[in-house]
Amino acid sequence: MQMLSGLGRTRYIPLLILFTLAILQSCKKNPKEMSREQLEKELSDKKHYEKLLEFGKSAGINVEKFAATGEQAPVFALLEEAGFGHKPNLRYTEKKVKADTLLLREAAEALVKGESVDKVMKGLEPVYPVYNNLKIHYARLLKENKQDSAAVVAETLNAYRWIKRQSNGAPRFVMVNIRGAYLAAMDSAGQNVLRMRTVVGKSDTPTPTMDTYATSIVTHPYWNVPKSIAIKEMFPKAASDPEYLSRNRIQIIDNKGQAVNPEEIDWEELTAEKFPYRFRQETGEDNSLGLLKVEIKNPLAIYLHDTNARYLFKSNSRWRSHGCVRVQQPTDLANYMAGTKLLDNDFMTEPDTVSTPPKWHKLKARIPVFLLYLGADCNEKGDLLYFEDVYKRGLPKV
Repeated sequence: MQMLSGLGRTRYIPLLILFTLAILQSCKKNPKEMSREQLEKELSDKKHYEKLLEFGKSAGINVEKFAATGEQAPVFALLEEAGFGHKPNLRYTEKKVKADTLLLREAAEALVKGESVDKVMKGLEPVYPVYNNLKIHYARLLKENKQDSAAVVAETLNAYRWIKRQSNGAPRFVMVNIRGAYLAAMDSAGQNVLRMRTVVGKSDTPTPTMDTYATSIVTHPYWNVPKSIAIKEMFPKAASDPEYLSRNRIQIIDNKGQAVNPEEIDWEELTAEKFPYRFRQETGEDNSLGLLKVEIKNPLAIYLHDTNARYLFKSNSRWRSHGCVRVQQPTDLANYMAGTKLLDNDFMTEPDTVSTPPKWHKLKARIPVFLLYLGADCNEKGDLLYFEDVYKRGLPKV
């Protein structure tokens, strides 16, 4: 009877185990109720965090920056890097956008719940097709032990993560790759809508890298000559050639905004450094800005514009400007930025454009504009393209 009694008790052992596990599970805190520090601590165990670091490596992230020190690893910093990147090498940034902290927390909660690292981390990354193609090429380059090429691609991967951060909520954005001399206009999902050639800065007058936004489209713009060009190039020509200004339809403007007759100026008494006026080129097809300008917010007098030298777009050597970005399809770009058909297809071929006054078309939405210097990118087919280091800046520091 005692033996039967013992056998009877063993029947309840599985139930006791299940009951114990249920109690332990109920004691485990709900991730949604955990603080940020608790979530980070939960994900800091070596086995878990190594999986996060491994994913980071596959996205071109320098995981050494996120090494665990002590008991707690910088989990949220790594999640932010995977989803939103870090600031690229930029000369000017209008405003750094904060990462989506709610999205980062949701990712941490999902990881604590046991969802796969791959699924959660991919949910943080940009959904852009170009980004996914770059990751595929990056993995291939690592496998082939092409470390320098991989570093160039890693820089571009970070750039697209940064673009995702900075263009959050924008319906579309524009990216100019100075190093490749082209422009890509994309929608919020990173789908290429427009792609065109550009003419960008020469090596001695490089186009500055920047992260900003477009404010308005100007049709039939004046060209207000930058001071550096006025001093180095225009003043000597105007002082030595009485016909230079009229031949190029350039006005002299005083500090009140009024045009001054160049014949009334004593050129022999003035120097380029002490010239109290500014130069302005009249509107029209011969204007250096062409018939259209896209104003972007920055203190460096940089903008996107049409040109009176459109033949340069046929060249493969398009580093010819003083720093601004000349675009191959200005009408298409203006319409895309405006989100509507702002200009007709025949705008660029309309007759009698000489001296037509400028007109400003303020954009209803802020359209992010990124001027970047990237050594690699993918085309619409997904092919990996490399670009010559025209400004001689060397390998990137990712």
